[in-house]
Amino acid sequence: MRLTEDSSQSVHSHDDNSAATVERSKSTEPPEHPVPSEPPGSPDIRTASAAFQVQYIARDIQAGIITGAMAIPLSVGIALMSDYPIKVALATVAFACFIGWINAFIRPGNYIGAPGVAAGLAPVLAMGVASFGMENMAFVIFLTATMQALVWKFNWQKYILLAVPGYLVEGLLAGVGLKIALKFLTFTYEIPVEQESPDVFWNGARLQMALISIAGFALFVYLFSRFKDTKPAVPYFLLIGASIILAQFLPVPMLHVDDVELRLDLPIPHFDSALTWVYVFGFAAMLAVIDVIEQVMSNAAIEKIDPLGRKCNTNNSLLAIWIANMGSSFFGGMTNLDGLAKSTTNKLAGAMTKFSVLVIGLVVTFFVMNSQYLEYLPKFSLAAIMIFSGWKMIMGLWHVAHHGQYAMILATVCGLLVYKVGIFEGLLIAMAVHGLINYVVFRQAGEIPGKVIIKKYFEKFSSNGGAD
Repeated sequence: MRLTEDSSQSVHSHDDNSAATVERSKSTEPPEHPVPSEPPGSPDIRTASAAFQVQYIARDIQAGIITGAMAIPLSVGIALMSDYPIKVALATVAFACFIGWINAFIRPGNYIGAPGVAAGLAPVLAMGVASFGMENMAFVIFLTATMQALVWKFNWQKYILLAVPGYLVEGLLAGVGLKIALKFLTFTYEIPVEQESPDVFWNGARLQMALISIAGFALFVYLFSRFKDTKPAVPYFLLIGASIILAQFLPVPMLHVDDVELRLDLPIPHFDSALTWVYVFGFAAMLAVIDVIEQVMSNAAIEKIDPLGRKCNTNNSLLAIWIANMGSSFFGGMTNLDGLAKSTTNKLAGAMTKFSVLVIGLVVTFFVMNSQYLEYLPKFSLAAIMIFSGWKMIMGLWHVAHHGQYAMILATVCGLLVYKVGIFEGLLIAMAVHGLINYVVFRQAGEIPGKVIIKKYFEKFSSNGGAD
């Protein structure tokens, strides 16, 4: 019975461990940001407004500016990986931030999470653009948001987590990380057109560009390892600053931002076959499920790093996600979630409430309206950031080790399938293999009749999904 138990409890145990860690830290260690004493009758800081508290306004503004600046290159890289216009990606981030802040007044999901476009969904969106065309992606996102609204309304997240083991999601993200790293690898040796040689590929200019990229990547990794636990935005600022200065003295390829018009339109589909409709529904369901699971996993981690040890409500976070996704579909936007990288930066920069998210939205909005400033960004520095992000996603496979050898092998296979045959197909094949192995083990080793195996599988969904 071990295989099924591991798969059905993988994400839940992650959440339980997160909560237990928070409780232990509160009881055995002083808080990183001591809670000031309040006069009798004052509201408990831990239960006060998630959206805004006067005593933290300076900290939240500082955190919002730092995290917003760090979110720019990440969002640009994810947009390029998704085959979406950069301005659309930034507009999605800004809109999600505003929705996240407003939602914090009503139903807060977490207190320091920072919304953004998800790197894990970038190749999925690129596949959607290639399959359905950019003109239909607004409807795909709208359909995804509708499915997420149903998940939120009926709290179906617990059933999704039972159907898709957490370690398969880690495998999927590892495959996506490999796609991202290889996609941006070409930026590390790209040179201006005038320096290209028709006879020799690795000419002097290209070798110089490769050496500059290696040096930039090494600098970023060193700075990240040194400042990740204290000032995680430092590697981004220093790498980008140094690359911009270098570009004043050496010819290097620079980022180009298409000046697309952002306008409101109804997300109306234009499909000409019934088979396409079937594929679209399956594709949107995959987007919705991955987005939901990533948010659940992010919330478990965000709860652990909350400076006041406040609990996260994932279903409330899903409310903000689907509203932001549905709204962004009206201007051709992308999917969003509270990413762990930006949320960690937000926390370490001093954020205490979601007011910092409003500031992040304002910072990003500035670059939406003044996107010409992004063209000062050299491509090789963006490549260093995105290759590192892809590597971190691949290394997420180590999180699976505690689930055992079976989980590690299946997650690795899932990652390779995602990279080789596609995200949608890779995840489905991995889930089918997982189900077949469970069936064979129970049927042969446990000598359990097939009907009983299937019955027990559906019983775990009917008993509240194993979650509260």
